[in-house]
Amino acid sequence: MVETPNPAYEEEAELAGATGVGGVLRGLDKLTGETTDIELANGETATYARFDVTLKECRYPAEDPSRDAFGYVIIHDRKKDERRFAGWMVASSPALNALDDARYDVWLLSCKTSDGETSGG
Repeated sequence: MVETPNPAYEEEAELAGATGVGGVLRGLDKLTGETTDIELANGETATYARFDVTLKECRYPAEDPSRDAFGYVIIHDRKKDERRFAGWMVASSPALNALDDARYDVWLLSCKTSDGETSGG
């Protein structure tokens, strides 16, 4: 998959104002219905199913951290050895920019603020 910047997501993320120390994503296996929460620090990578999931950065509205979260996520498919997703995910609108896979969904739930709280949509 080729990364195509989306100015709307980038603009929203810039307006988000504050950068978190990490974030929480959720993975869903559509065949079994099993969900898995993936906690990552900014720049960290974790394995979920056949994917390497990297959270490059997580941002949230400084004036109201509970309102939303914006995470720049990269998902690499180890089985196919290809990048399957790279871009901003929005917690309040997970379907706007999501991993396109027949079996798995991955979406952003929240950012972790510097004081250990979470932001989210």
